[in-house]
Amino acid sequence: MKIQTFIHPSSVVETGAQIGEGARIGPFCHISADAVIGDGVELVSHVSVMGATTIGAGTKVYPMAILGGPPQNTKHKGGRTTLVIGKNCTIREGVTMHLGTDSSRGETTIGDNGNFLAYAHIAHDCIVGNNATFANGATLGGHCEIGNNVYIGGLTAVHQFVRVGDNAFLGGCSAIVGDVIPYAIAVGNRASLRGLNIIGLKRSGLPRSEIHLLRKAYRTIFDRSRTVGENIEFARAEFGSSPTAMKIVDFISSRGKRHYAVPSLKGGDGDDADDED
Repeated sequence: MKIQTFIHPSSVVETGAQIGEGARIGPFCHISADAVIGDGVELVSHVSVMGATTIGAGTKVYPMAILGGPPQNTKHKGGRTTLVIGKNCTIREGVTMHLGTDSSRGETTIGDNGNFLAYAHIAHDCIVGNNATFANGATLGGHCEIGNNVYIGGLTAVHQFVRVGDNAFLGGCSAIVGDVIPYAIAVGNRASLRGLNIIGLKRSGLPRSEIHLLRKAYRTIFDRSRTVGENIEFARAEFGSSPTAMKIVDFISSRGKRHYAVPSLKGGDGDDADDED
């Protein structure tokens, strides 16, 4: 039996918009002609879906969210670009997610099962993986790449072109100006690493033996007695059999446009620091 689609009479759905089975469009929403609303999506009320925006099945969007606004980038010349949001996401009040730019990859991509709390912002051309959590006011500049299972604390800002690896934890009220390796905790204004996200690793089901191996790899990679290049080669030779350790090695080896965050010189940079976060 088909689930009935509901569109409140006060909402505007432009001709051409695709509305999935069982979708619920609450009062005072506006959906553009190029939008695709998946099965079972709920727009609670006062939601704007602009441009060529696709919202995956089962996603719930709360009031005053604006999805698919034009990119805040002067290089964009108005060409058709897209925003693609995955399945089963929660998008809370006032969240903004922008289209890609026609001078770059042309698409902003959000993975499945994301939880985006009030007033979070995702700028043009970003890639956000699955199971992301953005606390209130978390902000991405353009062209950021965020891995799977990443947590970004409240009021934390991530600089444009920054990459954040899988399972990383970015503490609240931080300024992330460099790439953050997988599994790490990064905190601070011009954030530095505060060790590994041990709690997150345990919750992900990573065996204790693999966590201990990852700690050794972390120490090797950030050993200040050698150059980074030497450390990477040491780590590649010693931990080549560990997929988790090699994920960090490969992440650093494939550097993007930003430098990467390193442990603080002021101490507190042990590999199990902030273990309770």
